[in-house]
Amino acid sequence: MTRLIVDQCFLEQIAPGAQELFGDCPLEHFNARAVRILRDRRKDRPEGANNRVRRLRRIFRWALEEGLVNTNPVRDVPLLRPIRVGGFPTWTPADIEQFEQCHPVGSKARLALALLLYTGVRRSDVVSLGRQHIRNGELVFRPHKGRNRSGLTLALPILEDLQSIIDASPTGDLSFLITEQGKPFTAAGFTNWFRDRCNEAGLRGLSAHGLRKAGATRVAEGGATTHELMAIFGWLKVKQAETYTRAAERNRLARRAIHLLGTNSVEKFPTLAQQNPQVGKKEAKK
Repeated sequence: MTRLIVDQCFLEQIAPGAQELFGDCPLEHFNARAVRILRDRRKDRPEGANNRVRRLRRIFRWALEEGLVNTNPVRDVPLLRPIRVGGFPTWTPADIEQFEQCHPVGSKARLALALLLYTGVRRSDVVSLGRQHIRNGELVFRPHKGRNRSGLTLALPILEDLQSIIDASPTGDLSFLITEQGKPFTAAGFTNWFRDRCNEAGLRGLSAHGLRKAGATRVAEGGATTHELMAIFGWLKVKQAETYTRAAERNRLARRAIHLLGTNSVEKFPTLAQQNPQVGKKEAKK
């Protein structure tokens, strides 16, 4: 991912209409202003802009240690504040149904939806999953995120619905999902491709990550515990899973108690003033 981001920066013009590219810029002339230009070209997507800054920081930190540069021009360039509230939108059941109606079983788009929804994996994992990961009816793999730190391995049983879609779909040899050229997707390439499939279904603004959130919501509302969610989605911190279990519990409590707002609830559950007339008199005096 670092190579992809940096290569894209190198291929950009130093200014609109200019012949020179950032990749042609001598290191001694690559300053904080250049970093801010590259960052601000992605300001409509703050996380993408910040990824540029983070990767460049890492490269120049290494170059400084190796004596290739005298300063780190990226060090003092601040990250942009995220503008997205609530993160990626969560798919609703109606959204999923709309996508399925547009992309029938047997299509690559439907296979992608099934892999994301029925496994809960990230985009960085869905692009690498293939038949070599199937063992005794389970998908066994190491999540890409944090793979060098956690050593986590997930073993997810393949649901019947997912297996039937895999069997009915064209797939690659080592990756279920492949490009038109027969190669595995990159994470960024898959994101763009899947967004186009969402747009075809009239679901603009939805993403692959939103399906992961939909899966977590579905599991939590089905009664799964915090640690069960952690086991499925590969989270290492309780806080991540509790976001969904707390929301599910609130929904369950609301459904259980909403009838108390009905017109007959006063007869069944009298107010404090009705239970204690003295309280009612005091309130009336006020």
